[in-house]
Order: sequence, then structure tokens, then C-alpha cells
Amino acid sequence: MHSLKIINLTVEVEKKKILVDFNLEIKSGEIHAIMGPNGTGKSTLAKVIMGDPYYKVIKGDILFDEESILTLSVDERARLGIFLGMQMPLEIEGVTNADFLRTALNIKKGSDFSLIPFIKKLDQTVEHLKMDKKMIHRGINQGFSGGERKKNEILQMYMLEPSMIVLDEIDSGLDVDSLKVVGENVMNYYKENNPGLLVITHYQRLLDYIKPDYVHIMMNGSIIKSGDVNLVKEIEEQGYEKFTTPKDIISGTYTVKETSQNE
Repeated sequence: MHSLKIINLTVEVEKKKILVDFNLEIKSGEIHAIMGPNGTGKSTLAKVIMGDPYYKVIKGDILFDEESILTLSVDERARLGIFLGMQMPLEIEGVTNADFLRTALNIKKGSDFSLIPFIKKLDQTVEHLKMDKKMIHRGINQGFSGGERKKNEILQMYMLEPSMIVLDEIDSGLDVDSLKVVGENVMNYYKENNPGLLVITHYQRLLDYIKPDYVHIMMNGSIIKSGDVNLVKEIEEQGYEKFTTPKDIISGTYTVKETSQNE
């Protein structure tokens, strides 16, 4: 059982507060979805969890299995089992997908790494994601479409076997068919491995495939309301304007306290 706990986290970029007293806990086997309008700090949250040095934590903490990870580098957090599926995956020339994944798993597993099972699993996962097999021998995301890049993020997730997953708008840039493939493969991984899963999205359509246990609405750098999947229907029908007034809200195990609107 793993847990990711974010406690009273306040984050600045160029002296502007992006996250304000943000609180959230995710445990193994739980699926959380964060929704909210543009510019409210959702992608900032994902990057801060992963350790992007551009963002300055000025208050609060992030705990993984009750130990602070704030001083850990990106690769150290990844070795703990934290994975970020990026909103805009980078293109890297000169390093193929296969070489990258083989090297990463060799480092992770050491003497337990075996090439034949690796190749077998890589081929199977590429097939499940309906990717062209030639892509695994190309530079990472080199010449990939937006949808292909997102599938490549899910390929990396499958191969690296993380225990805590953050997917930052993994649905953006996907057509209807690719959305179905990505959503179903994320859920298959979840059922097989029981990770904690945080899905950041604008749209309800991804949540047709990835079924959240908890849904959180984020405004001005804080969670202002938490609920179950029925909250998605409220957002779809009424938009975010209904939720612009923060309240003390208790939903399940979550207590969302009144947040400052000064930022």
C-alpha cells in the first residue's frame, strides 16, 4: 500500500502564487480526478509532484509513504515509483524508445532485468496501444503526432510499472478512437497493478473510460469541492460557474477548507 499526501502546499512562479494551501491524499487503489478551468494550477500541481525545479515550494510538504520528497530530484522520485504522463511530451532525438525503456528498467531492476521478457512485454504493449511497431525504434516522440505522443506516455507507464501515477491532460490531442485506446489501457493497468492514480482533465469524456472514485474541482490553486463521479455530471451540465464560491465541504474522507481568493 502506497500513499501520496500533499499538505498545505503553496507554490510560486516568479513570485506569483499558483498553488495555495493545496491538500490532497491519494492511496493505492484510488482513482482521483481533478477538473477545473484553464489557469487554475492543475498542470503546476503535476509538475510539482514530479519535482520540476522551475516551481518554488514556499510552504507545505509532499509525502510519499509518509516521507517527504521535496528534496528529491525528478529521477529519485521516479525510482520511488512516481510517474507523470505529460500534457506535452518532449521530442528527444538520438535516443530510441526501446533504448530509453531498456536503460531505465535495467537501472530499476538491476540483476533482475531480463532482455527477452522485456522485448515480449514491449511488443505486446505496443500492440495493445495500436501503435506502429516501428515507433519503438525511433527517437522518443520524434515525428510523432499528438495522439501518438500520448500513447507513448502510456507505453512508458506500462513498462516502468509505477505505483503512483499522475496523468496531466493525457486526453488532449486525442481523437475518439485514440481516447478509447488510451483510456482502456490505463484502466487495464490499474486493474492489474492497483496503483494510486491522479487524472487531471478538462473534459468528462476521458472519465467515461477512467472511472474516478473521487472528483475534485480546482479553482485559484486550491480544491474547492470534492465528491464522487456524480460531480462530473454537474460540471458537464452547469459548468464551473456554479462552484466559484468556496465553501467548507466534506465529501467522504475529504475536508476541503475555505480558500483565499486573493491570488
